[in-house]
Amino acid sequence: MAIGGRFYGRPIAEELNPYWFNIDSVEEYFQARQDNTKTAPPSILIEVYLSKTDEPQVLRGKVNSQAADCPGFAIEVSPDSEYSSEFEEYMKSDPPLILPTEYYKVTWRGFHDKSLYRRPKDFGVLHLDSKASQPSRQIDIYSRQLLKDLVDDKESATVSVQYRRQRHQLTSEVLGTVNQKMKKRGDALSSTLSLQLDQSSLSSWDKVVVPHIERLPFGYVGQGRQVLIKTALALAAEDSNARFVFVEEPENHLSHTSLLYSLDRIEQLSEGRQVFVTTHSSYVLNRMGIDNLHLLHHGTMANFGELTDDTVAYFKKQSGYDTLRMVLARHLVIVEGPSDEMIFKRAYLDQTGRTTDQDQIDVIAQGTRNSRGLELCAALDRKVAVLRDTDEQTPEYWKSKASRWLEPGEREMFVGDPSLGKTLEPQVANVNIRAGHDYEARLREIVECPKGSSLESFMAGDKTGWAWRVASAADHDRITYPSYITDAIAFITRSM
Repeated sequence: MAIGGRFYGRPIAEELNPYWFNIDSVEEYFQARQDNTKTAPPSILIEVYLSKTDEPQVLRGKVNSQAADCPGFAIEVSPDSEYSSEFEEYMKSDPPLILPTEYYKVTWRGFHDKSLYRRPKDFGVLHLDSKASQPSRQIDIYSRQLLKDLVDDKESATVSVQYRRQRHQLTSEVLGTVNQKMKKRGDALSSTLSLQLDQSSLSSWDKVVVPHIERLPFGYVGQGRQVLIKTALALAAEDSNARFVFVEEPENHLSHTSLLYSLDRIEQLSEGRQVFVTTHSSYVLNRMGIDNLHLLHHGTMANFGELTDDTVAYFKKQSGYDTLRMVLARHLVIVEGPSDEMIFKRAYLDQTGRTTDQDQIDVIAQGTRNSRGLELCAALDRKVAVLRDTDEQTPEYWKSKASRWLEPGEREMFVGDPSLGKTLEPQVANVNIRAGHDYEARLREIVECPKGSSLESFMAGDKTGWAWRVASAADHDRITYPSYITDAIAFITRSM
């Protein structure tokens, strides 16, 4: 929006609506008005800062929120002073909690404090969107915009002149006979009426050109194929003005091998350009360069450059590492393995009567990587509970090793009781044995431990099997759980 002055190919002012504004900010404004508190109406400011040496230097200035001396763009959506009285009348009429954007204006300007009416010619942008194009008689909006990006102004003018000439020729040669017949009719209307091909901007060449793929209109090919073609079209642009490339969720509609191919092509775009990729795929996110990864969580931006070199190197080797789950989870718990995950989820159900899914708690198994995840959570400044085995060490030992990332009430580590064993299996077995014969007998029955066998040894030899049987047992077949698990549940529920 700020770079191109458009929203999905249309001028921003034509697309402006109340739902662009943050809901909480709008509600706070209406509440302040009700309380007779003087406050400014919500507004939107989007700024794009370029390096001091970047072109176009004509946009360089200090008119920005940071007072930085550099080239840049800004879009501001704010109340229009010409409609101040209408705005006030609306606010006094007991309106719904919706801003009257009809009384707002959109200002698109450079940092040199001059309004912009079109994107600078030496500042091109490519936008690759994986959303499928719907079949229609017209070229889809995305393809039309991409066509304009790939064809510079001089080429466009040449094509436009030739297209206009061909339409004029077609009018003269084909419709000329029809027009002569109409004149021969002799009546007043026919003598002044003629048929002409439309020469206005509504019929310009870019609105009637439709891309075809193997003789099929672009909108009719498969969705995955559309993604690959859009990427290929962008790569074909030799125009050096396309300095910025925006790629929207490249993983959509693609098989794994096609995704690999597409990502390779996207990586080629980065040569001489700045590429922005948005994704919900951890694979794409890691594959595109973890050093350039920026994670957003509740307004906080963190990148892997803020982590230790050792952790950055570790993440680089983990192509399937679920970084995005840690960012997007409403509530987060990190455990060591699949058995810990299943037992924690069942313990949560037994203790609260609800599943972790119902309460939007993401339980991620990371093995010995929990300290890496804890470091990333600290960079994101997000709440997390980390559970780990004792591994023949005291809880204080493990907490001290992670102390730089722990914060009471925000990021806490929960470690088992060393007297119950070094891993999950002895922890669960011994806590139920100590709870009494009924609990031990119930656990033996649930995990299907043979009579006379050691419960702890049997569970240790069937790690995921016993955990699965506990997790899928009937609601009334409840066992007791080690305190570090129940403490972690209490920690998570306090923040809900």
